[in-house]
Amino acid sequence: MSQTMLSQVLESLKHLEPHELLQVSQVVQERLASHEEIGKRQMFYHSLLAAGLVKKIKTSSREDVSRQPFVQTQGEPVSQTIIEERR
Repeated sequence: MSQTMLSQVLESLKHLEPHELLQVSQVVQERLASHEEIGKRQMFYHSLLAAGLVKKIKTSSREDVSRQPFVQTQGEPVSQTIIEERR
């Protein structure tokens, strides 16, 4: 992000209402947690490779999973069937 854009964002924060600032804070915290999680995962994968426990790390696209259609079923919900079978 350029310094000019950062300055504009910081200036616009001064004009936000408290509830709007809370929303901004939540979004920022989510982004920071996401980046931290990605960094931890990459370090973990690197340590597996370095230890020789794996030869290759396969990556999957989360977009592919989220675009898969739901399977329509008839009858009781599957969760209810599982609960009844466990009794």
